[in-house]
Parts: sequence; structure tokens; C-alpha cells
Amino acid sequence: MRAEREPDLAAIEAAAARIAGVALQTPLLESPALNERAGGRVLLKPECLQRTGSFKIRGAYNCLAQIPPEARERGVVAWSSGNHAQGVAEAARLLGMRATIVMPEDAPQRKVEATRRLGAEIRPYDRYREDREAIGRGIAEERGATLVPSYDHYAVIAGQGTVGLEICRQARELGTVPDRILVCCGGGGLSAGIALAAESLAPAADIWAVEPAAFDDTARSLASGRRESVSPEARSVCDALLTPSPGRLTFPVLQRRLAGVLTVTDEEAVAAMRHAFEELHLVLEPGGAVALAALLTGKVGSDGTTVVVLSGGNVAAGEFCRLTGGGAKPT
Repeated sequence: MRAEREPDLAAIEAAAARIAGVALQTPLLESPALNERAGGRVLLKPECLQRTGSFKIRGAYNCLAQIPPEARERGVVAWSSGNHAQGVAEAARLLGMRATIVMPEDAPQRKVEATRRLGAEIRPYDRYREDREAIGRGIAEERGATLVPSYDHYAVIAGQGTVGLEICRQARELGTVPDRILVCCGGGGLSAGIALAAESLAPAADIWAVEPAAFDDTARSLASGRRESVSPEARSVCDALLTPSPGRLTFPVLQRRLAGVLTVTDEEAVAAMRHAFEELHLVLEPGGAVALAALLTGKVGSDGTTVVVLSGGNVAAGEFCRLTGGGAKPT
């Protein structure tokens, strides 16, 4: 199963119906203190509260639920550093399918263990020496399994687009329309999905993607007009966003719809984690905090209404404390 067309609003609404009762409709939260600091109205979309701890269950379930019954018994294969891994593993578990996930050897242990607990088989690889896509495709070909890419798949993009669908409708219920939406960007599945939903429901909203400074491939790709890649030596604590380049399917959407791309340093992402914990009482992983970091550091205007997507909260307690200055040893 592979959707052949870029998702429109109807495809995103169909995805919302398909994942209803599986993925949560996370709320839009508002903090008066954050409004005052930003100088405008800020609404937070906490996908850190989502099933499996990130938005990824949306795209994963929307994709797996459309696999024909005769193909389900052969299972699915995905590659991921952890959040998509958990989303696919949980979707497969719910649908009674076998899941194999190609995960980097240096993936956070908490994410590896969580994926395994959900019943998935894990195939480790060296992210700096091996090609995860080649490994995944080889396993899928051998077993006749269905590949579930983490972002470069229209059914996955449509599922992630349900975040944008909810944002626009919930904002309307709060008596406002987003002037801008800040969203983390790795391969671009979430950014593209939200952009496609907003294209129909909030066409005047500026969509800003936010990347780690060392993984600014989307920013450079928009500047050059072609898909650029990061250096193999690039490193970041934002493990959820370490994709080498924008997707083949996501990039045209980002080219057409993004207002721009912002970058934040690891230190700024960690400071946003600390702010979310101390002021908002939310736990974010580094990659899940980059959009908030862009707001807190004033990298974009915040007049009117700004929606900030908090995309994930899968971080071990010890690692959270180590990063944010709590003094605990990493786990």
C-alpha cells in the first residue's frame, strides 16, 4: 500500500477518522506567563502527551491501517531512532502485525526498550557507517513485508497532518486563528502535514520549521532550491531530528508552504526543556523542544497568535536531569 498523491484536506480528514480512538486529540494549552514573555498569544500543542510520547503514532497508524489484509501477515519494517519506532511498534501491536525496526546503536536506551516492550523486533545498525534504508529495504524484500518510512510517505504525512487539523479547529474554538505555527523539522513529515492542513484551514498562517543548528538541511535546501544533506560529522542532542536531508515527498510541500526555517542550538533546546518543565510542567525531549526554543529566543515575531508544537517527550529521567542541570548521571 502506498498513497500516490500529495494529501489534501480530505485525505487528512480521512486520516483523522482512521486514527480516532487510537491517537489522542491533544489540547491547545495557554500560559499567561508565556503570553507576557512572548508579547502575544501563545498556544501550545503538547504532542509529548500523545500515545507513545510523540506525534508519530498518528502517521504510523494511518499507514498501517491501510495495508491490505493479505499483506498484514508479512509484517512491516521501519527505520527510526526511536519515536517513529514506537509509533510503528504500537500500531502494529494494535493491528496484530509483526514489526521490525532498524534502530541506530546509539539510540537512547529508553526508546529502544520502549520499542521492544511494544513487541517489535529491533535490528541495530551503525548510523555513521551503515545505510539504514538499505538494511530496511533488504529485510522487507526478504520477508515480503511493507516498508513504513518515518516521513517520506503520503499516508504518514496525512496522519501527521491531523496535528494541523486539530490546531486550526481548536484555535477557532478559542476564538482565534493562528498567525504562525512553529514546528520541529527532521525529514519534514510533521511540518509538511501541518502545512497541508493549514493550507486549507488557515491559509494566512505562516508555517515555520525549526531545526537543530547542526542539522540545518531544510534551511539550506530552501536556500539552494534542491535537497541538501548534512555533514556526516554533524552531531546534536536532538536525537529525534537527526535526518540527513528533507524527504523527496516532503520537500516540495515545504518549498511551497513554509514561511522559512529557524535553527536553534543544542543549548537553546535544552533551555526550552528546562522552561517547559519549570514553568509549564511539561516534560520534553530535546527534539521536542526546538519550536519552543525558537519562540523563547525571539527568532520569530510573536505578535498575534503563535502556535508552538511540542512534538515529543521521550527522554529518560537521568538524561533529562543531566541535560538540564539536575546532576544525575545519564542512563
